[in-house]
Amino acid sequence: MQHTHAQLKRYNHLLGELEAVYHDLSYQLGMSDSVSKILYTLCCEGSPCRISDICLCSGLSKQTVNSALRKLEAQGLIYLESAGRKAKTVCLTEDGTRFAQKTAMRILNMENEILASWAPEEVAQYMDLTERFLLALRERAAKL
Repeated sequence: MQHTHAQLKRYNHLLGELEAVYHDLSYQLGMSDSVSKILYTLCCEGSPCRISDICLCSGLSKQTVNSALRKLEAQGLIYLESAGRKAKTVCLTEDGTRFAQKTAMRILNMENEILASWAPEEVAQYMDLTERFLLALRERAAKL
């Protein structure tokens, strides 16, 4: 049991440190964490992107996403379009696309460089184990 506890403690510590690095990157690039995650998601998923997909991919709550979207909209970086009765999509403006290229895409490029330096089997193992942990934790959380 102690061995597992030590590993979990290290895992949680690494997650915290990783989040801190992403926070510092966002700050250095002039963004809040939520704006950074939204732009990152738009860069990955493409624009337009449904708000529900942004929430799912970013891990942000709907309230946090909507608050950040209002700020981005006020800055002229995004606009919203209706996508059905209650759904909306987020679209980058030209200014938003340029801003995302200078910010979120820089983070994506850093990540891609790191993963490109790993052997393909290391990347596959990292992704497989991370997904396996996520699915197992999600399954247990659903049973609470």
